[in-house]
Amino acid sequence: MARVRYLGPEPVTVPELGGRTVHPDETVTVPDERFGAYVCQTTNWESVEEPKDWTPPAPEREREPESETATPARTAAKKTVAKKTTDTPQKEG
Repeated sequence: MARVRYLGPEPVTVPELGGRTVHPDETVTVPDERFGAYVCQTTNWESVEEPKDWTPPAPEREREPESETATPARTAAKKTVAKKTTDTPQKEG
């Protein structure tokens, strides 16, 4: 099992740990397969002891690019505003 330290300013209840309350600066044991979910929240948790054979995910810039068959992002339809017309003739100066 892996261990992480809670960095938050006040106690929190962690349902995944059986509803246990974790206090600031407390070190807790978490399931190996969930370790990454904790340490990716860098403002709340920090690694104390990594699971065996754990490799951190690659940073965004090193990840494989999306395939060309991926669905392109949709863009919002362009909206235009109609000009107001008046039936009254313009006054001449």
